[in-house]
Amino acid sequence: MRISPRIAALGAATAFAAALLAGPAASAAPIAPVTSVTSVSASVASVGRICYSALPSQADDTLDLIDQGGPFPYSQDGVVFQNREGLLPGRTTGYYHEYTVITPGSPTRGARRIITGQQTAEDYYTADHYASFRRVDFAC
Repeated sequence: MRISPRIAALGAATAFAAALLAGPAASAAPIAPVTSVTSVSASVASVGRICYSALPSQADDTLDLIDQGGPFPYSQDGVVFQNREGLLPGRTTGYYHEYTVITPGSPTRGARRIITGQQTAEDYYTADHYASFRRVDFAC
């Protein structure tokens, strides 16, 4: 079984997140609350999770191509994903990109996609052409 380079990068991301969670020094001024947390939390709540090991093999192939920088089977792969459905956490335009997950037997690109965010291992899978998303959990 192949270990994705994304899993290796996850260790560094975890250490960085832990450092951020440690917070500023006690003498620092309190930070004002962010008003957009509610909308981001609502978006995150609408996104489920899927274990990396539970993805179809074609999604694993797509993640490999993303890690390698291509070449991709479709010219649309790598384009900016607009998040028009608003199901993923709200981010600036250009934050998300989409890639085709090949559907065996389909004469078209099919409905399956991987959407990547700019953070390490921030990958979402949809099997129903953006009607729902599940964040890929590389730890299982």
